[in-house]
Amino acid sequence: MSAGTIRTLLMGDAQAARVVPPSGATAHLTLFAAGAMAFLAVFALALSLASGRLADRWAEELARSATLRISAPADQRAAQTAAALAILAQTPGVASARALTSEEQAALLAPWFGADVPIEALPVPQLIEVIGDADGYDAAGLRLRLSAEVPGAILDDHTRWRRPLVEAANSLRRLAVISVLLIGGATAAMITLAANAALAANAQVIEVLRLVGARDRYIAQAFVRRFTLRALIGAGVGMAAGMLGVALLPEASDEGGFLTGLGFQGAGWLVPLLIPPLGALVAFAATWYAARRRLGELS
Repeated sequence: MSAGTIRTLLMGDAQAARVVPPSGATAHLTLFAAGAMAFLAVFALALSLASGRLADRWAEELARSATLRISAPADQRAAQTAAALAILAQTPGVASARALTSEEQAALLAPWFGADVPIEALPVPQLIEVIGDADGYDAAGLRLRLSAEVPGAILDDHTRWRRPLVEAANSLRRLAVISVLLIGGATAAMITLAANAALAANAQVIEVLRLVGARDRYIAQAFVRRFTLRALIGAGVGMAAGMLGVALLPEASDEGGFLTGLGFQGAGWLVPLLIPPLGALVAFAATWYAARRRLGELS
């Protein structure tokens, strides 16, 4: 595309602008489609970024934490717990290890047995919380040493249920990205339909312009500029409404779990600002294609 064409698209042309009706069904459709799709794109982006943060947090937190379970007779449990703690204190990569108190273990069982569970009367194993450092520890080697020195110790590094959680969060992020792409495709399709309708409605005007010497490129520029500006305005309004909606979502909290904190954080608030120019770019490409194709059919 030449520099003159780009300048005409940016600055406009009063005569060419009369070719495209300033209002009507096509104008409303373009504004509504761009605004609605930008609104949905904001939430899809928020979901994508939140899912990424969730996956990273789960992967980091669960990778560093483990649980050591001491299943031994009551008279041996204290001795085996002390031996396990001594081994953990000597294990490279283990940042901290502590035995959970009876109150903490009762709190873990409360959702299933109630708040007043008599933990002393139940054959509940002693739990030890293990936190690894940034380098991590050798889980296989630790299991071998524990099996030799603490027969009742069982190390659970959460691998069995950590991987499905992280994969689920990553799948949610991929789904959100696919949603953004589908939203862009749907926007292009609707703007193409609106441009085709406007071109068809102005077929007689186009013929007159051709008779007086107007070229198809000149005519196409009028449609492209008008529809691109409509998409930019609609996407800007939809983006603003979407960001306002995201700002009203509940903030992250332990009580709400992963259902909270789905908004943007930090520099993530700048990402939705890309939606209006991208929407305008999609409208530009779709309208240019539709105009050139339709004008070719009217020849």
